[in-house]
Amino acid sequence: MTEDQIHYSTLIDQAMRGVVRDVLRRILASGLPGDHHFYVSFATNYPGVRISEALKSRYPKEMTIVLQHQFWDFKVEDQFFTATLSFSGVPEKLVIPYASLTAFADPSVKFGLQFQQSELFEVESIDSSIPQDPVSLLPPDGEEAEDGSAEIISLDSFRKK
Repeated sequence: MTEDQIHYSTLIDQAMRGVVRDVLRRILASGLPGDHHFYVSFATNYPGVRISEALKSRYPKEMTIVLQHQFWDFKVEDQFFTATLSFSGVPEKLVIPYASLTAFADPSVKFGLQFQQSELFEVESIDSSIPQDPVSLLPPDGEEAEDGSAEIISLDSFRKK
């Protein structure tokens, strides 16, 4: 069999990340329609990811956020998106490059994408347009707000075994 010198799997992976970017752009323009909401999982140690040290210590490899009712300062750029979520009542700015994504799901319509991880750090490079500013710190207790304003979950329950 011939070696894949075109790297089809990488091209497909990049196209799927483009789907996420396009969906987020639609949401930015017109809001979340109906019951749509998103679980976005990303590698917290990926270059360009900006989260507080407290969150990074709780989630050293991967984190999942929910974009549903309460998120602010939402921006969608070509290489990354930003959102502010509340953790234990403390606003937290997150900068998430699309290249860091590990999974994306919209459970309201049973839609989900899984992204390759083995080639991520080799294929993608840090974009200089990704903000390098510090973010606020999560309180030491690390507990979620009772109002459910921000929720970190594992997508394992949605994966077929």
